[in-house]
Amino acid sequence: MNSAIKPGRLVLFIVICLALLAATYFVLGVADRKITRGLDIAGGLYVLLEAVETGDQEVDADAIARTIAVIRMRIDELGVAEPIIAAQGSNRIRIELPELKDVERARELIGRTARLSFVGPDGKEIVTGANLKRAVMERDPSGRIPNPYISLEFDEEGAELFAKATGEFLNQRISIVLDGEVISAPVVNSVIPDGKAIIEGNFTAEEAGNLALLLRSGALPVELRELESRLIGPTLGQRTEEISKLAAAVGLAAVCLFMLIYYRFAGLIAGVALAAYTGIVLGVLTLLPTTLTLPGIAGLILSIGMAVDANVVIFERIKEELRSGRTLISATEGGFNRAFRAILDSNVTTIIAAVVLFALASGPVRGFAVTLFVGIVSSMFTAITLTRFLLRLAMKAGILNSRHYLGVKTT
Repeated sequence: MNSAIKPGRLVLFIVICLALLAATYFVLGVADRKITRGLDIAGGLYVLLEAVETGDQEVDADAIARTIAVIRMRIDELGVAEPIIAAQGSNRIRIELPELKDVERARELIGRTARLSFVGPDGKEIVTGANLKRAVMERDPSGRIPNPYISLEFDEEGAELFAKATGEFLNQRISIVLDGEVISAPVVNSVIPDGKAIIEGNFTAEEAGNLALLLRSGALPVELRELESRLIGPTLGQRTEEISKLAAAVGLAAVCLFMLIYYRFAGLIAGVALAAYTGIVLGVLTLLPTTLTLPGIAGLILSIGMAVDANVVIFERIKEELRSGRTLISATEGGFNRAFRAILDSNVTTIIAAVVLFALASGPVRGFAVTLFVGIVSSMFTAITLTRFLLRLAMKAGILNSRHYLGVKTT
């Protein structure tokens, strides 16, 4: 082979390597801003609830699904970014609210049953919250009603029942009962035919707004019991994230240094490929609707080790081919071909494990499975495709022109 340096290909090789490093640096900045942090990093509220069977309320998959839907409607109005509300087992619900500002309000909204009913003076239920079409907090601009109140509007069936009841109980009190407690008992001064009513009380604006939200989202289909609740401060999570980033950076640098010492110029190429691998993984995680947790960071660091392992297998195969007397180009091609099967077999088994983890686990373990899966696929691409491309380009440029540059001692 012609060992003369080819300036054009040399420049192309350097430009590609610098472009890969620059792209990785850019992706790292974007990922740091855009990847959603999990509860263990960002801090927030963790609650584990258990559905309890009471009376005719049966706890089944449908009841749990409807309860999750109600809780999600309530949480969405809190403005929490990326909340996790998921079933855990057959009768439990796990709630994770990262970067939560008002913890007490969240607790109130999550666990309150919010069963509304209008009860006549005879003790019979007239209409319930199931017939509500609208519930909002309002203020009386005239000042006749001094405190904020909740304005209600019933659906067609509820309006008909309410009109009939207000005609029957004219000049009598109709009690408004929320979760078994009478919160207001106004006197009916006239028949209300349009299904519109108000709930007055000694409410603050926040209390009236919370009550309107509870009524809008509806009553919980089942009774919930709190099994576990933890408030995680953001300071500890952020410190842990900083330590994890430092560990990943130090580990990556140490691995690149080892590859450089042991495999020389080929190790430098492997270092560029590893940097590109990091950028690819973080870029994919930024695009996916995933939440980064501490186990997820552990999966990312683990996959870095597996990416290095693939490069080691490839280079050792190339060294074996060189020792058998083959030329540099044929040894490189033969080494990649021989290493491919071993890399594929080892990574496929890990991919299967990651898929099983994702399917059967929940919460942070799923985050670990996602980052591990993305990391393995990316490592296979960078080790088999990118490293091979850079090695070929270096040979054609005349840079990699001796077995010594692959860590093989010359005699």
